[in-house]
Amino acid sequence: MATWNVNSVKQRVPRLLPWLDQRRPDVVCLQETKLADDAFTALLGSELSSRGYEVALFGEPQWNGVALLSRVGLTDVEVGVAGAPGFPHVEARAVAATCGGVRVHSLYVPNGREPESDHYKYKLEWLAALRDVLQAGPADALVCGDINIAPTDADVFDPEAYIGQTHVTEPERAALQAIQALGFHDVVRDRWPAERVFSYWDYRAGMFHRDLGMRIDLILASESMAPRVQAAWIDRHARKGTGPSDHAPVIVDLDEAPDGDIGPVVPPPSSPGAKKKVKLPQSK
Repeated sequence: MATWNVNSVKQRVPRLLPWLDQRRPDVVCLQETKLADDAFTALLGSELSSRGYEVALFGEPQWNGVALLSRVGLTDVEVGVAGAPGFPHVEARAVAATCGGVRVHSLYVPNGREPESDHYKYKLEWLAALRDVLQAGPADALVCGDINIAPTDADVFDPEAYIGQTHVTEPERAALQAIQALGFHDVVRDRWPAERVFSYWDYRAGMFHRDLGMRIDLILASESMAPRVQAAWIDRHARKGTGPSDHAPVIVDLDEAPDGDIGPVVPPPSSPGAKKKVKLPQSK
């Protein structure tokens, strides 16, 4: 299975469909689709159906939007997170369904924008509501998506560059840890505990080519599901080339690993060991 923030599914169709044909995932969680449900269906419904996918959607025009594609069944679909706040209305940030006996959540967690902002507080409240939903949910579960939190300092290219930024603050990390405390395992990091591995690189300032990124796209496996993981990796090649998303897919193989146990792709020779301090493109 895989999760991928496509940053506009309409823009990413020339990348998404060949990728589905190449990787052939049974379950796919998409984020930032940026399309209303009827527009998504008009754009991709027949293409996905011909590939054997059932689809669950929660979208809105221009912003947000999540989808769940499955070739192993799709039942008990729920949209949104019960008890979560809106900003100010409920946003299209979560869809869940049971796929092949596993409860799968496709999530686009609020960004938070700036620490202590109203959006930051919204993010923390949204994550608290998500924790309650997961605590009450079935034992076999996978939490997938753009979580918009780098779990530790090892998940950003330079912790000093992120001082004063969201995604790395203690309250955000504590909210993620509260979810993991329910028994959810960060399967990529569990499998590659000491590797430099990212899932997001800003489009600006050549951040991808210098491998100056962060790992904010996660797959969390429940206690009963984690032992089934045969491979867990980030498909960095999907971030290359023309018209990519600024995120790369995260892939987990359960029970078998048809692509092999693929580890993190080695960064380009120009990127490692740079001593010069790098400012984030969004820094003031």
